[in-house]
Amino acid sequence: MNASGRVQKVRSVCHIAASVGAGRRDDLEQLAKMRFATREQSTRSPLQRPNHEIHPMTTDTPSTALQLRSLVKRSGELELSLASIAILAPAADEVLVRIEAAPINPSDLGLLFGAADMSTARASGTAARPVVTARIPDAAMKGMAGRLDASLPVGTEGAGVVVGAGSSDAAQALLGKTVAVLGGAMYTQYRCIPADQCLTLPAGATPADGASSFVNPLTALGMVETMRREGHTALVHTAAASNLGQMLNRICLQDRIGLVNIVRQQAQADLLAAMGATHVCNAASATFMHDLTEAIAATGATIAFDATGGGKLAGQILTCMEAALNRNASEYSRYGSTTHKQVYIYGGMDTGATEFNRNFGMAWGMGGWLLFPFLQKIGPAAAQVLKQRVAAQLKTTFASRYAAQVSLAEALQLDRIAVYGKRATGEKYLINPNKGAANDSVPSKGAA
Repeated sequence: MNASGRVQKVRSVCHIAASVGAGRRDDLEQLAKMRFATREQSTRSPLQRPNHEIHPMTTDTPSTALQLRSLVKRSGELELSLASIAILAPAADEVLVRIEAAPINPSDLGLLFGAADMSTARASGTAARPVVTARIPDAAMKGMAGRLDASLPVGTEGAGVVVGAGSSDAAQALLGKTVAVLGGAMYTQYRCIPADQCLTLPAGATPADGASSFVNPLTALGMVETMRREGHTALVHTAAASNLGQMLNRICLQDRIGLVNIVRQQAQADLLAAMGATHVCNAASATFMHDLTEAIAATGATIAFDATGGGKLAGQILTCMEAALNRNASEYSRYGSTTHKQVYIYGGMDTGATEFNRNFGMAWGMGGWLLFPFLQKIGPAAAQVLKQRVAAQLKTTFASRYAAQVSLAEALQLDRIAVYGKRATGEKYLINPNKGAANDSVPSKGAA
């Protein structure tokens, strides 16, 4: 390396996803086997399920359910539709959940839309069973090779009521409870899932309260835990006015951790300031680099989590970290400060190249960060501690807000897609797969 400061261009960590947004596409790919299994199982009758003891469900449970599917055709066309699938009876260690709330996370949009140009989207079908098609640019089809002609279910997480349970004690204990679930294929009316993938919601919590209990809360907690484990004491976060960013701000205030929030609009800065954020920097401001350096100097932040991925922001953060550290340097070094500075890219709101001007010394790192590999790294016991904190603070620290709640069919309306597809702060949607369903009156025994 040299110190000439020449501009380096690196393909964005999430660029291969083409339209992943602020989400974690590789995290979704780790759920792919579950989704393919769900797709395979859904073609069989519940009684055809091998090697499992079948247990009855509530008499109100239908035999089939609607599920949202995403299909990338070899012809270069994306097709979104609602498929009718068989409802599987739960095996001994499984439960059947009537899904009543599932968020559209930015990471879900990567699987939902693939690399399609949604400005070309066209609607067909009926009001109850809509079909949406859109063209995929030829240059982006190579990145879709792994999913060609495979109809994939969508939706990372959700929440609902357990209406059927297997014979195990763990499964039976959840019958009638309101639970949050993680495991893919959540944009469906009913989901059969292992009991240990459920999180029992606290008393009084609704499915909407618990729909986002996993991805955003555990990502925010994972960032703080990563900071601690790697020896840092404060952090920087971009796209900080998002639901995830607001959670992270509340965590850091609660745990007394220095946090530098980066936003793109003054309204977002005002929102975070009203929530008690101490350091908020507007990337659109003419004084952004000065403001960011001052905030980093005040907090001592040497680790950052960047949701944008592409563009210059990651490099700008490293530049400001170096400038803040050099204020206390006792002597000049052509290699820069000796304190390691780290930026983790965990999303791709900007799908362009990651650009940086290498003027921040030699002690730095830039790489990717994903939730599921992090949880695997820390192990089940440590992950459970994080999950229990989420459950205990579901309506406070980890509360989520949604712009609208829609049915499966409404989620495929072009005007709705135009809104939630922007991945804009404050425009997050919640799908209720059973909204307007004939069986809306399925009884619940309430939350635990």
